[in-house]
Amino acid sequence: MANFWDSNVWGALNLAAVLLLSLLGANALKRLIPFLRNSLIPTSVLGGVILLIIAGIYDVFADVPMFETQFFAGNGYNMLEVITYHTLALGFIASTFKSGKGKLTRERTVEILNTGVTTVSTYLMQGVLGLGITMIAALVIPGFFSAAGVLLPFGYGQGTGQALNYGNIFETDFGFVGGKTFGLTVAALGFLSASIGGVIHLQILKRRKNITPASADDEAPLRIEEVQSDNEIPLQGGMDKLTVQIALVVVTNLATYLLLFLLGKLLPGMRSVIYGFNFLIGVLAATLVKLIIRMLEKSGIAKRKYTNDFLMTRVSNFCFDVMVVAGIAAIRLGILEKYWGVILILGVVGLVSTYLYEYFVAKTLFKAYKQEQFMMMYGMLTGTASTGIILLRELDSRFETPAADNMVYQNFPAIVLGFPIMFLATMAPTRPGLVLIILAAFFAVLNVFLFRSKLFGRKGKK
Repeated sequence: MANFWDSNVWGALNLAAVLLLSLLGANALKRLIPFLRNSLIPTSVLGGVILLIIAGIYDVFADVPMFETQFFAGNGYNMLEVITYHTLALGFIASTFKSGKGKLTRERTVEILNTGVTTVSTYLMQGVLGLGITMIAALVIPGFFSAAGVLLPFGYGQGTGQALNYGNIFETDFGFVGGKTFGLTVAALGFLSASIGGVIHLQILKRRKNITPASADDEAPLRIEEVQSDNEIPLQGGMDKLTVQIALVVVTNLATYLLLFLLGKLLPGMRSVIYGFNFLIGVLAATLVKLIIRMLEKSGIAKRKYTNDFLMTRVSNFCFDVMVVAGIAAIRLGILEKYWGVILILGVVGLVSTYLYEYFVAKTLFKAYKQEQFMMMYGMLTGTASTGIILLRELDSRFETPAADNMVYQNFPAIVLGFPIMFLATMAPTRPGLVLIILAAFFAVLNVFLFRSKLFGRKGKK
C-alpha cells in the first residue's frame, strides 16, 4: 500500500514539474536577454542546457547525483530516458493524425520527392563522415567503440529520441559503455549547430541583401478556420475536445506497444532494434486508426469529425518540447570524459558538412526559394522539424513559399528510402568497414538520382 508522502508517489511528478519549470525559465530568459533572443536557440534546448548546468554544479558538491536523489524517487535519469523515448513516438503519432491539405502539381511533387531524397542523402553523408571519424579514433583510443559515429545522423538528422534509441541499442547489445549519453550529447550538439549555422547564415544575408528577419512577435493572429473546421465535435461537449485528441494519441500508442510486443515475440533476437522503431510503428498504427476514423465518418456511423489539426499540432509540439529538454537533461557528462575530443570533432564536422551540402542542394534544385529551402532543411537536419520551422520563419514568417509544405510531405519518401539505414546502423558495431562502404555507395546513387535533371537533362531544356 502506497503512502502519499512516499517519494515514489511524488518523484515522477516532481521530475515533470522541473522539466516544465526549465521550459518556462528558458522562455523568460529568451524574452529578457537580447543575445538569447537573437541566437535562434530553441527554448527546449535552452531549458535542457539549464538543467544540465544545474545538475553538473549540484553533482560537484553532493555525494548523490541530483537526478538520483529521493526528490526524484532515486531514479531520475532512467525516468528522463523513458520520457525521451515515449515522447518521440507520441509526437509522431499526433503529427500523423493531422490531415493533408491541397492537391499537388507535378512540379510540386518533384520538389517534395527531391526534398525527401535530400533528407536521406544527408543522413548517409553524416553516417559516412561520422563512422569514418570514429573508426580512425578507435585506432588511437584504446577500447573506443568504433561504430559510435553512426549516431551522428540519428543525433543530427533525426533528433534526440532516435539518438537515445540507437545509443541504447549499442549500449545494451554491443557493450558501448555510455552509448545513450553519447547519442544524447551528439543530438544536443546538433541543436547548437542549427542555432550557430542559422545565425551565421542570417548575418550573411543581412549584409548582402539587407533583409530583416521576421520576429515571432509579428506573427499574424489565427483565423477561426485554422482552429476548427466544419462539422467537428464541439470544443466542450460531453468530453473536452483536447481530451479526445490526447485519448486518440495515447490509445494509438497502446496499439503501438502491442505491435512491438508481438514483433518482439516473433523476433526475440532483434527485440532492442524493434523497440527502437517505436516512432515508426507508431506512425503506422496512427495511419491505420486514422483510416478507420475516416471510414466511420464516410459511412455515417461517426456524425462528427473527431480529430482537430490545430490541437494535434499543439499535442505534438508539447511532446517534442518535453522530449528535447528531457533528452538533454539526461546527459551524464562524467561518463564521456575520455571522449570529448571525438564528440567535438563529430559536432564540427556535422555542422560544416550539413551546412555546405544543404546550401548546394537548395541553390541547385530550389532556385525560386533557395534561401527558405536551405534554412528549413539545415534546421531540420541538425535538429528536428520544429528547429527547421524556427529557422524558416526568420525568412518566411507566413510560410508563403513551398518550403514548409516540402518538410511535411517529404516524410513518406524519406521513411521509405531511409528505412534500410536503420538496419545498417545495427550492423555497424560488428562490420563497420562494410557498413561504411554501403553507406558511401548508397549516398552516391541517391545523389545521381537527386541531380538527375542536371546530369541527364537535354541541352537547351529549361
